[in-house]
Amino acid sequence: GEFFSELKAQQSLIEKVIREEETSFLKTLGTGIQRFENYIEQHGEKTIDGNFAFELFDTYGFPIDLTQLLAREKKVEVDMETFHICLDKQKERSRAAGAVEAGDWTEVHTHANPEFVGYDQDRCESRIVRYRSVLAKGKEQIELVLDQTPFYAEGGGQAGDSGILDFGQEQIRIKDTKKENGVWIHLAEALPTDAKASCKAVIDTEKRRLTENNHSATHLLHAALRRVLGTHVEQKGSLLNEEYLRFDFSHFEKISAEDLAHIEEMVNDKIRQNIKLDSSFSSIEEAKAKGAMALFGEKYGDIVRVVTFDPDYSVELCGGTHVPETGRIGYFKILSESAVAAGIRRIEAITSAKAAAHMNSLAEELQQVRMLMKNPRDVVKAVEEMQQKNAELLKQVEKFRAKETATLFDTLRSRVTEKEGMQTLAELVDCDHADTLKDLCFRLRSEFPRLYAVLGAEVNGKASLHVMLGEALVSEKKLLASALIKTMAPAIKGGGGGQPHYASAGGSDTEGLKKLIREYTFV
Repeated sequence: GEFFSELKAQQSLIEKVIREEETSFLKTLGTGIQRFENYIEQHGEKTIDGNFAFELFDTYGFPIDLTQLLAREKKVEVDMETFHICLDKQKERSRAAGAVEAGDWTEVHTHANPEFVGYDQDRCESRIVRYRSVLAKGKEQIELVLDQTPFYAEGGGQAGDSGILDFGQEQIRIKDTKKENGVWIHLAEALPTDAKASCKAVIDTEKRRLTENNHSATHLLHAALRRVLGTHVEQKGSLLNEEYLRFDFSHFEKISAEDLAHIEEMVNDKIRQNIKLDSSFSSIEEAKAKGAMALFGEKYGDIVRVVTFDPDYSVELCGGTHVPETGRIGYFKILSESAVAAGIRRIEAITSAKAAAHMNSLAEELQQVRMLMKNPRDVVKAVEEMQQKNAELLKQVEKFRAKETATLFDTLRSRVTEKEGMQTLAELVDCDHADTLKDLCFRLRSEFPRLYAVLGAEVNGKASLHVMLGEALVSEKKLLASALIKTMAPAIKGGGGGQPHYASAGGSDTEGLKKLIREYTFV
């Protein structure tokens, strides 16, 4: 804490984040160990397939050294050669996806310092300074640098501007704008016929306006989060475009519905106050003196831009574009709140016309619900009563199903026959739910220790097939239900799997199911 005061200031948050990381990793270990055990139980091989080891590593985040450790405990080997082949292929795919071939810059006009004028202007006279061709993911695009531009380059979470370069008789579409080494790069669909000609650079003002609504809303949201949840809240990332806003921030637990409602109302209150934007450039020391929050880990130059919506509410360092007053945002609506990492939460929200359309859609849905329920005075109470009635009906259905299962069990039990030291049964069961078959399998297994049962049923027009083996057959005869089901599944044009003692499959061929059950031979 002597050199990094934030460590002491955020000690409680850091401790909670570490605890969440430990819990998350323990869950990862639990999932990986369970899948490993299932693999060993189903395959029983002396060598673990490298493809499976890579799946544990790549999909489930299970370290390969732990897979090797578990394998040694089971006295089996891991096919590391195949694992490394899979790993190399993944790396190659990643490199290919990010491969970019850029040509040399062609200088058109000499201009030492291209200028951004987009804070105050949405169009300006301009000329191309230089251009080059870039090939990315098999597609060619042209990158242009202008002597002055109103196009905002992607940065700080805000999406880059799009628009056109108007050359009079010719218009060039700008798809996006990015920044490279401090220079604004305009991604164009084509190069103009005369690259030396002057043009009018014009941004897509509607896209910019909607993006600004969302960007300014994140500043209001950030301030509201700190007031409601605490000053430990800090921005950890954002995405701001014309469609919606996404804001990541430090916090250690799920936000309650009450707090979310409070945060949303606080933001909308600031919108209704129609607070004017105050933006200015100053030294980093002056900005901090004004109360601007510098984010830990961010790099700032000697001169920074300070964006203020009420000096007592929101003062932030920001290079993005914003609404002239908060009233233009219109309305702010939170769509979701979720976790993205240990100690990091995410809020997604919409503003302006998108928020209005969302609220209108909800109102329309509510009206449709009212009509379906014959316009009750209290919709919530009516829905609660319907849920209660539904729960009672489900209980009755479960009672009927239990009686049906008991009757079927008695019938099936009477049909089990002795064959070569096994208690065998192959039956087509008249039931309407696959869970009934599963229940019957386990009931039979509890009564017949050397059971070999193959049960099938037509459920909703589909074939459902189940195999159950008694413990004695698995341990003594080395039979595996998971292996047996794979040999049967093609007969019903389907697939399935399971454990050594129980497995199931589903398919489309009900006639094939009937034939399989009728002609099944126990071996």
